[in-house]
Amino acid sequence: MEIGRGSSDATYPVVALQTWLKLAHIGHGPLFRRVTRQGKDVGPVRLNDREVARLVKRTALAAGVRGDLPESQREEKFAGHSLRAGLASSAEVDERHVQKQLGHASPEMTRRYQRRRDRFRVNLTKAAGL
Repeated sequence: MEIGRGSSDATYPVVALQTWLKLAHIGHGPLFRRVTRQGKDVGPVRLNDREVARLVKRTALAAGVRGDLPESQREEKFAGHSLRAGLASSAEVDERHVQKQLGHASPEMTRRYQRRRDRFRVNLTKAAGL
């Protein structure tokens, strides 16, 4: 898998990963692990799909994403899958590149991940200089 370089260390995934490994004292084993509520200790066990979905939902709610909907409806709209679908939908590149990055065998599968592309008139990440 290819990892795109950010415009600075703050948006470069490799630097973020290196920082996480250092701060979490991870030398081997699962990469994404549970962090205690106090945010001071990192557990030894990997996050499962339900925990990732819970984190995505909580983060989307806290960020006010789709604030036009009641909280119960907003919770239903977000999960771990939202991360991949959001990336596929907001990428302003040729569909072939999205397909390759996501590892899809066919363009049809990539299109299933893509939501309405015109929904975001301005790519906020790009506009923020990330």
